[in-house]
Amino acid sequence: MEAIRILIADDHPLFRDGLRGLLDSVDDTVVAGQAATGDEAIAQAQALQPDVVLMDIKMPGANGIEATREIVRTSPHIGVLVITMYEDDDSVFAAMRAGARGYVLKGANQAEMLRAIRAVANGEVIFSASIARRIMAFLAAPLPTVPPRVFPELTERETEVLALIAQGRTNEEIADRFSLSLKTVRNHVSNIFSKLQVADRAQAVIRAREAGLGSGPGDHPRQ
Repeated sequence: MEAIRILIADDHPLFRDGLRGLLDSVDDTVVAGQAATGDEAIAQAQALQPDVVLMDIKMPGANGIEATREIVRTSPHIGVLVITMYEDDDSVFAAMRAGARGYVLKGANQAEMLRAIRAVANGEVIFSASIARRIMAFLAAPLPTVPPRVFPELTERETEVLALIAQGRTNEEIADRFSLSLKTVRNHVSNIFSKLQVADRAQAVIRAREAGLGSGPGDHPRQ
């Protein structure tokens, strides 16, 4: 079995040296190159075509997220494993959106680090335990419910016009309010009558007020 070829991208020489020492100590990994900036990581990945890039997030020049995005775009077969001290949701999800296959914290022990590298090289997706818990909690959280629109068949402008009709405004006043021509307002009113299946302004007012429109000058549709 061929050794996994790895590019280390981190702006801290001591951390790069530590990773290199770990990777040199096992038979199935080899360090193909190192980079200290995001731009170097992009160039080295293009030139060396490693199996895995170990990517820090905060680096000079292009950061690790930008570098990940570019590497995955030009060489989608390369697996990027983010190794960082940042575990906030924004960093995690930005890395995933950029195409990273894994996210491991720098405090991970050697066994966890090697397991993550091998998993990414094998096409798997992997996270540190604490990151995995955050992602599972995010996915398990209920989605925010969006209240239904009042009269969804109406456009936003038509709903605004209907609210003013319910307040007793004339077409001329509505035209002035929205800086529209009188003809445009008439068209809106005609569309409202048709969509709500009402015969006249009085019936439209009743429908609007039943839905909570037309309560006052600062009226907003009830959701």
